[in-house]
Amino acid sequence: MTTTLRSPRRRGGTQYAWPLREDARTVGRAREIIRRRLAALDLRPDLVDDAVLMVSELVTNAFMYGAAPYELLLHVDAKDIMCVVVDGSPAPPAPAPPDPAAEHGRGLRIVARLSDGFYGCHPQRYATRPDLVGKGTWFALPRQGPACSVIPLRPGT
Repeated sequence: MTTTLRSPRRRGGTQYAWPLREDARTVGRAREIIRRRLAALDLRPDLVDDAVLMVSELVTNAFMYGAAPYELLLHVDAKDIMCVVVDGSPAPPAPAPPDPAAEHGRGLRIVARLSDGFYGCHPQRYATRPDLVGKGTWFALPRQGPACSVIPLRPGT
């Protein structure tokens, strides 16, 4: 089920919302949803690939460290796209210390680099259930322009 909403906060933009089931296949489904929707906007393939990877990381983090219910939002306007993963936990995500041997702990670093630092977390109302408040972990990407070369702010980030 897709909900399409007009978003007054984003200059003339459109917001799409998908509730996400607490299911092992949901991460793949979220990747497929975002890939299909962004490809339909005729965006650069590398931008679509980056967005798909970041959505995968945020949904995985929400499932591992957040709480149900979950939803995926996509804001689209003339300049930017913004993806938000909402979950019911009030605890903000925290990057894990760098550990090359760890199986987990790289997701937020991936999002930070691919979004050129345009990512974050804040309290968020659910679009599909406006009576609920959770947290939204998000990233934004420009629709146009060259791909960014991201330089780490400090070693190890």
